[in-house]
Amino acid sequence: MAAKLKKGDTVVVLAGKDKGKQGEIQSVDPKANKAVVEGINIAIRHQRQTQQSQGGRQPKAMPVDLSNLALMDKNGKATRVGFRMEGDKKVRFAKTTGDVI
Repeated sequence: MAAKLKKGDTVVVLAGKDKGKQGEIQSVDPKANKAVVEGINIAIRHQRQTQQSQGGRQPKAMPVDLSNLALMDKNGKATRVGFRMEGDKKVRFAKTTGDVI
């Protein structure tokens, strides 16, 4: 099945402690049905000091379930994603505006 949300998409959070916040997807794990979004679902992780990096408490973006994310259209609103054929290519489009993503 084609991915509705991909790396680089701007999304809005629909549920959870970060509801309403926006961010860009950094990575997607289709098997676990989760995505890491920049600045969303931040947790503090303790890092051991190494020769390359300073140790301490580091903020890290944790994965969010894909069902709690919605793509943002050009108007800045949450939209669902649909698929259609344009010529011989399958493209994603925003359901609210009909624009190709």
